[in-house]
Amino acid sequence: MDLFKIISDIEKVDPEIYERLDSRRRVFKHFGLAGKAVTGAMLPGLVSGLFQRAYGQTSALSPDIVAVLNLALSLEYLEFYFYDSGLNATGLIPNADRPAFEKIRNDESGHIKVLRGALGNAAIPDPTRAAFDYSGGRGRTVGPFAPALVNDYALFLGSSQAFVDTGVRAYKGGAPTLMPNKDLLQAALDIHSVEARHSSHVRTVRRGLAASQSGQAATTVAGDLNNLSGKTGRPKSWISGTDNGGPSPSTTPSTTPVYGPGNPATGAPTAIFFPAESNTMQAGIEISTLAGLNATAASEAFDEPLDPTTVKSIARNFVNELVAPTLFA
Repeated sequence: MDLFKIISDIEKVDPEIYERLDSRRRVFKHFGLAGKAVTGAMLPGLVSGLFQRAYGQTSALSPDIVAVLNLALSLEYLEFYFYDSGLNATGLIPNADRPAFEKIRNDESGHIKVLRGALGNAAIPDPTRAAFDYSGGRGRTVGPFAPALVNDYALFLGSSQAFVDTGVRAYKGGAPTLMPNKDLLQAALDIHSVEARHSSHVRTVRRGLAASQSGQAATTVAGDLNNLSGKTGRPKSWISGTDNGGPSPSTTPSTTPVYGPGNPATGAPTAIFFPAESNTMQAGIEISTLAGLNATAASEAFDEPLDPTTVKSIARNFVNELVAPTLFA
């Protein structure tokens, strides 16, 4: 067990980790000076104690908090194995784009480590790569997204966008449940901000690819936003309205639910509800009517949360039900 590698990975998603571990953070940050005195037998207990200090006693986590964190962990595994598979697919990702996707994959790995550390013994087992069917075939491996990890880079990017946008909404949807534990809430929101940057990058690459493929069929999936008929489908670097149904609106499984409403979709200003990304009402105020705004700008100004049930229904499309029938159940 490489303690310092673990702390380094955590620091990537939680820059204040040293502050959490010890107010005299210089002592811990330079703990490596005494590293030779720490035996292998001591490390498991030491790491356990550090996480308990940083993120609270895992034994005290409520079932609701455990459920939120394990859902987040499941989504991180879905993303990690997707990017890792894409990077290992010969010739799929252009050389110029590989460093960014390697960074994204490594970020997902860091998120997994933090979530597993916070959950302790309550964390789900690693489902492994075999648990996922990124074709959308639920184990048949012949779903409509199958070319995404073979030879269709545009579809790889579209799938990536759908995964990361689902994750961003899921983290925001789980935030109210984590509010009693401020350390876990902050860690989750830190991860949320990183996932949002992933989304922005993927969208930017998709827009550039769409521009370069003008006049060509960019993907085998009908209705994909990379279809440049009329040159109106280039995605923005942020979610706009319901994103025209996402990267694959007219396929089964569709990406439309990624941007649609959750359950409940409406409620009082003080209630927790999950409107579609096209929502323009915030805190009981219709912001699309404010000076200088319109419905498009109003929807782009806010990201909307998504409830766990809807998140699971989206993610289940990409589970190999022959291997992991209870994942996202």
